[in-house]
Amino acid sequence: MPDQPTVLVVEDEPAQREVLAYNLEAEGFRVTRAENGEEALLLIQEDTPDIIVLDWMLPNVSGIEVCRQLKMRSETRAVPIIMLSARSEDVDRVRGLETGADDYVVKPYSVIELMARVRAQLRRTRPASVGERLEYDGIVLDSETHRVTREGQVLKLGPTEFRLLTTFMEKPGRVWSRDQLLDRVWGRDIYVDTRTVDVHIGRLRKALCQFGGGDPLRTVRGAGYALG
Repeated sequence: MPDQPTVLVVEDEPAQREVLAYNLEAEGFRVTRAENGEEALLLIQEDTPDIIVLDWMLPNVSGIEVCRQLKMRSETRAVPIIMLSARSEDVDRVRGLETGADDYVVKPYSVIELMARVRAQLRRTRPASVGERLEYDGIVLDSETHRVTREGQVLKLGPTEFRLLTTFMEKPGRVWSRDQLLDRVWGRDIYVDTRTVDVHIGRLRKALCQFGGGDPLRTVRGAGYALG
């Protein structure tokens, strides 16, 4: 599924990396892996994940340095980072959080607790991916039942239009380029012409207005599309 949340696991211990990946995939996440900081930074440039689980103690480029670099960049600043560390002192925890980590988990950790923390961070940044109901200006999207209503009227949407609307409703006001929508809705592994985005945006607009009401989607010339 192209709209599965992507988790990047950055861990130099192969056994721990695979245990994390296995449990995340069992929870329904798409997992990418990196065994050091340099590889992580390269992967993130190619495919920005929805959340990063990052070990502090990495060879060469430390987790703290990876975190610092990502939080300095506008395109990755909002990506949640959960820092894993054997350092349990308060001063280390504070340092990790002050560098920009969104959560700090001390090793050895409970995998069940870590999964809950991943879901908690995604609830903030990609709420529909963890079953949250989204609402915007009379439009209600329920990701668990795959149902969309507008002013109480049930709307008929195809699967692609549903994923497009989910993307827009998770970040109202944000302008998404055609390429960004292709990555999020269709996935990077599938070649689709950018004009296909325009076709499906047209279908989504028609579906949203099938019972009347103004068009909530906005075309931003030269940039893309936004909700509101």
